[in-house]
Amino acid sequence: MLKRFLILLFASISSLTVDACLAAPPVNTAQAIETLKRVRTVYHWDEAAEPFRIVGPIYFVGTRGLGAFLLHGSDGDMLINTGMPGSGPMIEASIRKLGFDPGQLKVLLAGHAHSSHVGGHAYLKKLTGAKIAFLKEEQELFESGGGKDFLYGGIKEFRFDASDVDRVLEDEEVITLGDLSVQVLRTGGHTHGATTYAMTGIDGGKTYHILFPNGTTINPGVQLVSQPSYEGIMEDYQRTFEILEKQTPDIWLHYTNELHGYRERLARAKKTGARAWVDPEGYRRWVAEEKRVFEKRLESDLLLQR
Repeated sequence: MLKRFLILLFASISSLTVDACLAAPPVNTAQAIETLKRVRTVYHWDEAAEPFRIVGPIYFVGTRGLGAFLLHGSDGDMLINTGMPGSGPMIEASIRKLGFDPGQLKVLLAGHAHSSHVGGHAYLKKLTGAKIAFLKEEQELFESGGGKDFLYGGIKEFRFDASDVDRVLEDEEVITLGDLSVQVLRTGGHTHGATTYAMTGIDGGKTYHILFPNGTTINPGVQLVSQPSYEGIMEDYQRTFEILEKQTPDIWLHYTNELHGYRERLARAKKTGARAWVDPEGYRRWVAEEKRVFEKRLESDLLLQR
């Protein structure tokens, strides 16, 4: 029950979509801070985890609770997400444990600029010289260290170390680094510039379409219709679902381990390899459920406006 309570109350940080997000009460600062402390403990967000290979060039280097993904390439590496503030040294250690050199890290990416996904960016940039890349719609939020967040910007506990964005990305741009190619898709809503990444990976002679989806969660306190949290937020969510519904990944990798069942998949992977991560039906179910929650929430907001 405690886990479910934390998920319901703190969907904005864990990025888990639940029906409790259908209402939009004002943000209770004290409650949000206390829940952040609890969820970091219950879901092991700040605890080191064993790194492992997922499929092709993709490796898990996150914490026990939050996903961070190293993309290992011929001319250097990319990293998607860096967990909470303080996670940078753990990710560095995981990269070394895999036998890779953190100094080969060239590009730092993230699903969106909230503290649970970019907390280690500044540390790893300073350590490795890697370039931080964000969509232009997310640049201000990241460079403010979370201070420009439309919902939690006024709460210092949600902040992270700021740094400059070295490369400003455009929607549908393809980032190429040696034999790595990653397409950038703006899937806004959760934040202005929430981002989904798409790529292919070859494993055992088979090519897999791989997706890192993002942007669907509706935070408690967000306004979609009346006095919207930001101009165009409703349209952004609608566009995001249109984009995600068109995707047909073989493998999709979520940023929250509890939601995606990483431990169970990893156990199966020891016997079946990359096939343990193949889940196109699960992806379709996930998108359908996220959309259902959004549409129900939108209907509720529209009724309140009448």
